[in-house]
Amino acid sequence: MNTFGRLFRVSIFGESHGESVGINLDGCPAGLPLEVQDFHTDIERRKGGMQKGTTPRKEDDLPIFKSGVFNGKTTGAPITILFENNNTRSTDYEKQRAVPRPGHADFVANRKFGGCEDFRGGGHFSGRLTVALVAAGVIAKKLLLAAAQEPIAVGAHIVEIGGEADPEKGLQRAIDAKDTIGGIVECRAQGLPIGLGEPFFDSVESVLSHAVFSIPAVRGIEFGSGFAAAKMFGSEHNDAIRDSTGKTATNHAGGIVGGITNGNELVFRIAIKPTSSTPKEQQTLNWQSGEIEPFSVKGRHDLCIALRVPVVLEAVTAIVLADFVLQEQRMQRIIAKS
Repeated sequence: MNTFGRLFRVSIFGESHGESVGINLDGCPAGLPLEVQDFHTDIERRKGGMQKGTTPRKEDDLPIFKSGVFNGKTTGAPITILFENNNTRSTDYEKQRAVPRPGHADFVANRKFGGCEDFRGGGHFSGRLTVALVAAGVIAKKLLLAAAQEPIAVGAHIVEIGGEADPEKGLQRAIDAKDTIGGIVECRAQGLPIGLGEPFFDSVESVLSHAVFSIPAVRGIEFGSGFAAAKMFGSEHNDAIRDSTGKTATNHAGGIVGGITNGNELVFRIAIKPTSSTPKEQQTLNWQSGEIEPFSVKGRHDLCIALRVPVVLEAVTAIVLADFVLQEQRMQRIIAKS
């Protein structure tokens, strides 16, 4: 399905080369100030063509409010926002219809949906839909600032590109190889209270991981010290508690213990695969002829998807945290009445 969340519920819709993409967001409280200009900064950060290594496809991406906002404030009704697709070149995909791109969803989408899928630009599997996630994230970030006892701030940044701490060096590796390349993005959230999340299936790590893997091209996630913890002693990995607020001397846990936030900074990283649409020649199946043949992807594609991921990662993190905050507030109201 295309819906995520319990109280703060986000539904995503549209295709890369369809008329528009968008979100329907249910559960946002009434009275939250919301204007078109609130979306500008994050939408611009996500756009292609804004930095070296990203697709030259450019869309205006002005949010069109269809419901849930009136006189500059949320009404409490579901919020529907559209983003029009205007700068499309669908003929690029008509030409390569018989040859599914290695590493992309072309082949599995065709088999799953019996050829009825919109294959242009990857259709519903496209990173184009992350503009809708970013829009939901803008609202979630505002909610975290307004609804939490202490303002919660979420930020993400590039850690490395192609194994290089200097993104320029990593991009140059791909340029020299006439190929695409992956990267690692880190996200941090400050101001989280103790107690968000539940043990086991609704742990903060579980729900965040679920949401994070909705971002196309994510291939891995680690919290705190992550996989490095496997090489550490317990006495080394344990975070010593320093005071009654739960602050710890170190943060190997990444701000989560037992699936529940412990009051420290939330820290996690994700691995982003190289863009599957690469100009480098590969061998793949032509499903019309049944033959294996040389293939390379022409057209407008990201050299490195990771460059555009930080703002998307912030968005899905804010969506998850906003949902947890609303759940915790509801629980506290129930306790207060009992």
